[in-house]
Amino acid sequence: MKKLYQILLLIASATMHMASPAVADPDFWKHEWPGTDFSKTAVSFVEILSGGPPKDGIPAIDNPRFRSVSEMANIKETEPVIGLEIDGDARAYPLRVLMWHEIVNDEVGGTPISVTFCPLCNASIVFDRRITVPDKGDILLDFGTTGKLRKSDLVMYDRQTESWWQQFTGEAIVGELLGAKLKRLPVRIESFAKFKSRFPAGKILIPSGDVDRPYGINPYEGYDGLSRPFLYSGKMPEGIAPLARVVVVENKAWSLDFVRKAGVLKTGDGLIISWEKGQNSALDAKVIGEGVDIGNITVQRDQAGSLIDVVYSVDFAFAFHAFNPDIVITAR
Repeated sequence: MKKLYQILLLIASATMHMASPAVADPDFWKHEWPGTDFSKTAVSFVEILSGGPPKDGIPAIDNPRFRSVSEMANIKETEPVIGLEIDGDARAYPLRVLMWHEIVNDEVGGTPISVTFCPLCNASIVFDRRITVPDKGDILLDFGTTGKLRKSDLVMYDRQTESWWQQFTGEAIVGELLGAKLKRLPVRIESFAKFKSRFPAGKILIPSGDVDRPYGINPYEGYDGLSRPFLYSGKMPEGIAPLARVVVVENKAWSLDFVRKAGVLKTGDGLIISWEKGQNSALDAKVIGEGVDIGNITVQRDQAGSLIDVVYSVDFAFAFHAFNPDIVITAR
């Protein structure tokens, strides 16, 4: 329990203005969220808890700045980044930055995207910010942080309607856009070295300078070594530690350790999952670049002899189980 209290204090340090964690109170929320239609919800409000920060207390990045990967000297080769490429535009988003902002609203190769990271679930997900809504047509969204958690996962909000969205599923769970779902884009959660090797002319996100944070420091030191997750009271998965990592592809999940031991995992339907050493955990050591080596996961599908990247994630086992309780995680 001592470590858990330390985690709470570290989370508090991630924002300049903090509110005390509190249980769900929609009547109180209306003062902070006058634009949110709380009459529309797909979840019980009891499931939504305050993680501490207020609305936008963890500030999303809306005007991202980048530098050529060849110019970067203050990031270790093994540090984790979220790497993607769209129409020749290749960009890397380091977890050392996302740790303190959780959302980056950007446009890559002409596609408006939101890059999201929930440290408590280890969920790195990139969404297309465009949706089509019946009777409303096409809407371009941008996202911020609510300061709320559901099942220990980040609850985002869009600034156009102030609807609330579950980061883990990409679904609107409260508000005007209830039931809408964001499209996920294929990305790689990889070391900086691997991204740089793939895209030597690529760009990497750097701090905007608007907010002062100790980038490169992990405010959740030791988190992925805990026996229980933070602000989560749901059922735990069987046969695997709650904070063990799992590789998730198309509603199937394998423990990271299982994939590591296999080296290359072929599922029989053209899917190829491979593991390679050389990526730090962002949630282990105080300095991200000194975290334990969890390795790099690559997920592709063989389509007529061509290997195509597919959507995948590397999440904590408890988080995957929380949102997919009927799917068995392959651990051995």
